[in-house]
Amino acid sequence: MPADYNGRWEMVTNENFEEVMKALDIDFATRKIASHLHQTKVIVQKGDKFETQTLSTFRNYEVNFTIGEEFEEHTKALDNRKVMTLVTWDGDKLVCVQRGEKANRGWKQWIEGDLLHLEITALDKVCKQVFKKAA
Repeated sequence: MPADYNGRWEMVTNENFEEVMKALDIDFATRKIASHLHQTKVIVQKGDKFETQTLSTFRNYEVNFTIGEEFEEHTKALDNRKVMTLVTWDGDKLVCVQRGEKANRGWKQWIEGDLLHLEITALDKVCKQVFKKAA
């Protein structure tokens, strides 16, 4: 049985986010604002179907997916690109590969205790974020 990602998750740490945003060609002003934001993730998991929201005071982003089914994702609230996204299980980890104009783009997400770990990659840059499950 895969991990249970359901819940509201509040950001605790956000390392190297600006470098990943630079790799995605996100403009200076947006990078400065986004790197200082407190993010909240809301995840609804029903088996292999996920509804996810990333919330902040600046922008919100929603993406829904089914494990193992590739789909076209428009990253409008992020870097405004269209990518082909595929999320799969690797044990209890969610692994996302996004094919598009930027190489090595995607993320990995896993739970340890009451912490949700997220690693975002673009080109050779890696951002590490940690979220704590809200009560």
